[in-house]
Parts: sequence; C-alpha cells; structure tokens
Amino acid sequence: MYIYFILVGWVVGISLLGYPLPQHVNLFLVLGIGTNLLLILFHYFNYKIIGSLYFKLLHTALITLLSGLIGWYYADSALDQRLNLRDARHSQIEHIIYIAHINKVKQKTTISGERFSNTATIQQKVQLLAPQQTIQLLLYVHPSQAELLKLGQYYRVTGQIKPVHGFAVEGTFDKEKWSIQENILGILHPQSIDLIAPDQVKRMGYAAFIDRQQAWWKQAQLKIEKLRFDFRNLIAHSSLQHKGLLLALLTGDESLLPSTIQDLFKKTGISHLLAISGPHVLIFATLFCFLFNLFIKQFFSSIFLKVPRPYLMVYPFLICVVFYTAFVGFEIPALRTMLTIIILSLIIVLKQKIQPLKHLLLAASILLLLDPFSILSAAFALSFGTCFILIRIYQTIQQQDPHQILTWKMQAKRFIYVLIESQWKIFIALMPLVLWVFQQFSWLAPVSNLIAIPMMAMIVPIEIIAAALSIVSEPLGLWIFRFSDLLLSILVAGLDLFDQSLGGGLRWWAFSQFEIFCLALALFILFLPQGTVPKFWALLCLSPLLLPQQSPSIFQLDVLDVGQGQAVLIRLPQHKMLIDTGGSWDETQFSIAQQVMLPYLMRQGIRELDQVILTHLDQDHSGAFTQIAEQIKIDKVLSNEQHEDFKHYQFEYCQQGQVWQYAEIRISILSPAQNKLSEAAYNKNEQSCVVYIQVPQSKSYQNFLLMGDAGWETEFGLLQQYPDLKVDVLVLGHHGSQNSSSYAFLKQLQPKLAIVSAGYNNRYGHPHPIVLKRLAHLNIPLKSTSQQGTIQIDLHRNGEMKINSFRDSLKWLGRAES
Repeated sequence: MYIYFILVGWVVGISLLGYPLPQHVNLFLVLGIGTNLLLILFHYFNYKIIGSLYFKLLHTALITLLSGLIGWYYADSALDQRLNLRDARHSQIEHIIYIAHINKVKQKTTISGERFSNTATIQQKVQLLAPQQTIQLLLYVHPSQAELLKLGQYYRVTGQIKPVHGFAVEGTFDKEKWSIQENILGILHPQSIDLIAPDQVKRMGYAAFIDRQQAWWKQAQLKIEKLRFDFRNLIAHSSLQHKGLLLALLTGDESLLPSTIQDLFKKTGISHLLAISGPHVLIFATLFCFLFNLFIKQFFSSIFLKVPRPYLMVYPFLICVVFYTAFVGFEIPALRTMLTIIILSLIIVLKQKIQPLKHLLLAASILLLLDPFSILSAAFALSFGTCFILIRIYQTIQQQDPHQILTWKMQAKRFIYVLIESQWKIFIALMPLVLWVFQQFSWLAPVSNLIAIPMMAMIVPIEIIAAALSIVSEPLGLWIFRFSDLLLSILVAGLDLFDQSLGGGLRWWAFSQFEIFCLALALFILFLPQGTVPKFWALLCLSPLLLPQQSPSIFQLDVLDVGQGQAVLIRLPQHKMLIDTGGSWDETQFSIAQQVMLPYLMRQGIRELDQVILTHLDQDHSGAFTQIAEQIKIDKVLSNEQHEDFKHYQFEYCQQGQVWQYAEIRISILSPAQNKLSEAAYNKNEQSCVVYIQVPQSKSYQNFLLMGDAGWETEFGLLQQYPDLKVDVLVLGHHGSQNSSSYAFLKQLQPKLAIVSAGYNNRYGHPHPIVLKRLAHLNIPLKSTSQQGTIQIDLHRNGEMKINSFRDSLKWLGRAES
C-alpha cells in the first residue's frame, strides 16, 4: 500500500525542481528518516497503536513527505551541478567541438503579397571539449555552414558564447528552463569552423574524451543518428508532397515541416500527433515481432515446446522498443513507453502481477530517477496524464459484463463509443494542464482527433514498413511511402476544410493559477471511481470560476520584461490598467504580443482591461496593442496621438490634469500639457504621457512616477511645475538613455528605487553607463527588467509593500547580467 505514496511523494518532490529548498532541509531529512524507522519498529514489534486509523494516516503522511523531500533534494542537487557548468557571461572562444547529434532546421513560411517564401534557421547541438568537463552548447549556423558539419567529426571553432536568455514573465515560454531540460548550457555563434583530425585532438589533451566516443554504445548512438539523417535526406530529395509530415511521424524530426502545417495542426488541436509517442514504438515492435514469430514458427517451431511464446517474444519486443526509442531521439513519450515495456517485461519473466496505476507511477519514478529534468518538459505531464485517463477508461470497460455475447455490429459500436468517449475524456481531463502550459486550447480537438487518430493508425505502420524496406531498396521504400503521402494528403485536406468551416477553435483562455487549480481539482473528483468522493464537491470547486473577477491585491504594479520596450500593468480590486504594451518587430520571428503579453495577461486571469494608456506611439511602447486588443476587451484607450487602430474604442487624449480616483489610490497625468499635444506627431518622446500614482495606504513606497520616453526637456518642466513632487519609485524615462534621468532631476526627486525597462544586451546600451553613474552617486538603487525579469510591486493588507523579481522565483532564472 505504501508504495503508492512513496512513488507519488517522489514525483511531487521532483516536480519542485527549481524552487529553493527549505532551510535546514538536512535536519528535516534526518528527522524524517528517524521517525519512519521508529514507526517501522512499531510495526515489527506489533504494538497495538499500529492498528489505529490515526497511526496509519500519520505513517502514510510521513512516508509521502519524506519521499517528497528526498526527491526534491535529489533534483535540486542535479540542478546545481548543471547550473555550475553554465556560463552566464559573453566570451570569445577558440575551442574544439564534437558533433554527436543531427541538427534541427526551423522552417518559417512568410507571405509577401501573393508570394510565399521559406526561410530556415539551423540549430546544431555540439559538445564543447574543455579541460574540466565537456559541456553541450547550441550552435546557430548558416545553411551553407551546416553542410560542412558531419556527425562524428571534430572541429576547431572560433566565435562567441552567449548565455541562454529568455523573457522572465509568468505564463510565457521559459527559454532558460527549456535549455536546462535539454542540457544546453550556452549559445555559440561561430565566426570560423575548421575540420580537425582526432589525432590532433588527442595531442591537445582530449584523449579520454575520444576514447569514450569509441565505446560501443556511443558508436551505436552515432550510427542511429546517421540513420536518422539518411532518412531525412531520402525524404527531402524525394518527390513526396508532405515530406515534413512523413519525416516528423517517422522519426520525430520536424526539420522539413513547414510552419503552415504546424499552424494547421495547432488550430485543430492535434499538435501532439506530430510528436513521437508510445503507439509509434509499439507499432514498430509489434510488426517486427509478428515477422519474427512467423520465421520461428516456420523454421524453428520446436523451440515453443521449450520456451512458451510470451516468454520468448518478450526479448525481441524489448530490443525493438529500445532501438526505436533511440531512433526517435529518446523523446519523453517514447521513453515512457520504453520504461513501461521494460517493467512489464520483467513482470512477465518473473511471473509477477502489478496494478496499472502502480505500473505507470513506477515508470514515471524511474524516468525521473534517470533524468530529473524530464519533469520540466510539458511532454512528461501530458504523456503520463493521457496514460492515466486511458487506464481509467480501461478500468471502466473491465467493469462491464464479461459474459455478454457481442455480435460484430455490437463490437463495432462499442469500439466507436469507446473511441469517442476516450477522446472527450482525455480532452477534458487534460484541459487544466494545457491551460497551465499554453493558456490556449482548441474546441475542435476532440473531433479532429477522431478524424486524425484512425488515419494515423494506418499511416504510421505503412511508414515504418516503407522505412524498413528503404534500407534494403530505396526505390521500393519510396514507392511504399507514396501510400502514406496519399493518406496524409487526404488528412490535411480534411483538416483544412474542417478548420475553414469551423474556424476559431483555437483561442486564448484567461484563467488565473487559482482558477486552474480549482478546475483541476473538480475534474479529478469527477474522474475518481464512483462512490469515492461525492460528485457534488466538484461543483463547489468550480464555484470560484463563476464569481466576479476581483484582484486579491489592494495595489499591484508589474513592470514586465518585454525586452527593449515597456509594458506596465496596474491591478486594483475593481480596476485594471495597462500602461504601454511592448513592441512589435518581425512578427514571423517573434511576437511580443503572442508570446509574452497575451500569455501573461491570460495567466493573470485578465479578460478585460478598463484602460490602456499608450504613453506615445513608438512601436516599442505600442506595437503589441493591435494583437492584444483582438483577444482582450478594452474599454478605453488614451494616448498623446490619435491613430486608426483606436477607432473601435473609446479614445481620449492623454494630457496634464487628468485624474482618476479608485478608493484611496489616485492616478494622474502630469504631462503633456493640452497645448503641447500638437507636437506629439514629430516630438513623440518629449510629449510622452507621464503617469503619477499615489498609494497612501503603503507604509513604504507611496508615490510612483512613470516617465515613458520623456527626456531632459520634460524633466525640467516637471521640476518647474511640481517643485514639491514626491517620488518613491521612478520608472526611468527612455529605458535609461543618456538623454533622460538627468542628475538634477534624480537629485531633486531622490527616489527610493529606480526601475528601468530595457532589453537584455540591447544594441542601444540601455541603461546608459552615465545614468548608472548618476544613480550610484546619489545612492539610488536600480532594478532592471533585463536583470530581474518582471518586477512586481504588491501592497499587502497590512500596508507592507513587497517588491519581487521574477528571476528570484526559480533557480535557473537567477543569473546576474554580464
């Protein structure tokens, strides 16, 4: 019984990876182990107390807690080791690299008028040889350079190593977490790449590394990588229509997959089918074992008299599963299948029994023991979550009368019913997890899966057969591939028609963390076996979702990490205001609106903004407005200029003298003056809207000044018009440029804290060294979004104002700027 709680505690403990360990964790571990040993002694001597319910509950809780602490400690130690190898500085290097993996090609389709053009960026994982320990970097190369890099070769590279740096904003894709999970400890931008012979590398002191690469398992991995690369080339140079889809479904390599297909699968909610999953592995192993069984039956049938068929077939089946898992690059769903099959094989060989849920937990626990960083991947939770739902569906089917005689029509109806039921249950059960990770899901997913999964069940086996035959005869393999290509053409055409007919399935959903937790708890209760917990409790869990939205904070101000731009959210109990939206550059490469602002706002549960103030219409302050407005209702827009994008909203010029009072909190505009608005078209920066916020309830930081892109001219005017202006927190003008934040202005205001919103390693050099010297001379502390990520200032009920930096919340984010 206790094994369930030990495994659950271990998985939960590993899932806390990245969060700081509690103080005195070693003491807690010693006390936990000692207490559990004492309880085990109680069991051994059979004291009467062990039969009581309270004792059992206490022992279960302590075992789960201890297992969780051990898991957390284990994961934290692994993370510290990886972080110690990460280089957080920019550095020029000349080193030896080794190529052990095929590259990844990111395809982008751009539309200009009626013309389509495809561009590609190539990412190559490389091993950087170092005297102390080899580390893995991500090499960005031009397509012409990529052709020079061969698997199993060594190269001398000169270039610059840069740390992996992403946007530190809650709810957005965490690029640094991804790099830790992938064991990528830096980005290498090469300037020159030269092939070097292994003998030369040996003479440079790396003989031990070269010897390790000659080991049989390393050579086997290298051959598998070369096989994957050969399949990519085979399909790439063929006349097949859906090359990218064929390759992705066969090996998990999306290098040939155009962005249009990726978007179609995303909009219809079947992106998960592009990843290699358990069925792919099982189909390959089953096909091989079927042929193997025919061969044994034909030529060595007597062997079954000595070894029963299940015990004989388990070994080739297991070998096939391991091979295919390696062939697809050890993706997490395939790893999950491999571990599950290994455990099942041991159970068969040892003639044991195990419950499905325990089997699943054991596979998850072993995977996390081997690689605790797997927990950082969304694929881990989605893969094991799907398996859990399928187990529950299987258990429901098993409860039906086994003696009932079914005709083939009844069996067909039951199969269709189970298929539909499973898709809806998986969709609903995984909804909280999908919301947590992506803040998006498509209502079309259940129906799309009903169309796509049966098609994939036909396509994947044909592909596997074609791949196997192509090793013997490429023309024959390509001829078989054409059947898969034809089926994919039918599938893509059907999905495209389905999406056009019922478009809009994929959309953003605004749910806060608490609301997602309530939804997950309600669904968990609904999926529990009948009679475990009253289903009415699920309705109670859903009740917070039906209540009117209200901010839990009296006052909250978030300066968001939007790179070289600015966006500030102000949340009051009954009011939400966004000051600037961040920028917009090349939307085909990266969209601040889609990949930073909207995920953040959705994670905050914000479905409506009462006001949006655009301090001025420079793109780095207003560029994301249009896309945000498409997804979130906006009641009023204010800016120093009118624009055609504002015609659908209540618009008002932002000007000096405007005041809004919300309970005790007062928000006012100090600049520009009304008679200066006509200058905004050609003098945007100096006519920026300057916002002043007063929070008298706070015991510390009461007055906030947001300068937009205003410079010395505006600062001088403010000092003249408001000689007694009090400022505790100053958001520096123009991202801390040398033409703003003058010494006289800073000395007069003497804020307790200065904040600058600037991009990491930006080309403008913001904040400027001169501004940093002014702040240091006046002893004004500075926080920067490039260093601290999103900076949140939150007023608690007791009047204490807390300042939190998002980069302090997780260990892999806590890296100082170089």
